[in-house]
Amino acid sequence: MSTVARLRALVAVADSGSVREAARRLTVTEPAVSAALAALAREVKAPLVERDGRGLRLTPAGDAYATYARRILGLHEEALAAARSGTDAGRGLVRVAAVPTAGEHLLPTTLSSFLAAHPQVDLRLEVAPSDRTWAMFEAHEADLVIGGRPPMHAADAVIRATRPNLLVVVAAPAVAQSFDPAATRWLKREPGSATRVHGETLLATLDAAPPTLTLGSTGAVIAGAIAGLGATLAPREAVRRHLESGELVEVPVPGTPLRRPWRAVTHEVVPAAAAMLISHLIKHGDWRAPARPPVKS
Repeated sequence: MSTVARLRALVAVADSGSVREAARRLTVTEPAVSAALAALAREVKAPLVERDGRGLRLTPAGDAYATYARRILGLHEEALAAARSGTDAGRGLVRVAAVPTAGEHLLPTTLSSFLAAHPQVDLRLEVAPSDRTWAMFEAHEADLVIGGRPPMHAADAVIRATRPNLLVVVAAPAVAQSFDPAATRWLKREPGSATRVHGETLLATLDAAPPTLTLGSTGAVIAGAIAGLGATLAPREAVRRHLESGELVEVPVPGTPLRRPWRAVTHEVVPAAAAMLISHLIKHGDWRAPARPPVKS
């Protein structure tokens, strides 16, 4: 078994917590996964996994090693794509990670037109909460992140383009009529969502602690607001159609709207296909290139 296969086995066990599930995900046998873990442990000269009930968990050494393993695997995929496409960006790979609102409302039309223009590009999109998208970025599992401001620990993040984004408080008309930040139920996004954090920060600045209800996605929060479950903070672009139809109304709350621009972010070294997609966003998706050279976060 190659080193890359061994690293994949370790990461699969880290994600799944069992040799059986790791083998299923990798389409190999359980003994092959166990042999890979044993070979890595001999190379590292430290145990990487230990029993945890009926499953497995990583030891501190395994946890540290798995962090680098993810990065190595991400860079390996990136290197293979660069070598295989050569100078032909139209046959390259671009791995996009987007936060839910961007993935649901900003990207579908633009990505469709991009693929129509470049049908041989291998485009991959994962839509996930903000913390997951940046974890993918740091592990080099994503070439391009569409989301908010890069976190401080995303060391080589470079902002290639921005797009305006306003966060507003919305509610069904009946709820908006009697809105009280201290008493009206607040609908929260899933843990790891940047919009959820912005909403919690807004409530803190208002010194308000209303009852809350956590819903699992952008769509669920908006549907809950339309149904009259409470008020929420949402990108105006995501609720524009509902504001126009009257299902939702914008609630005037001090400190809003919040300006939280979308950002298209890459590593310092940009794969050719990713650079081509950024150019397409700027040309067809209302994104703006930096007035000055790209900003390193």
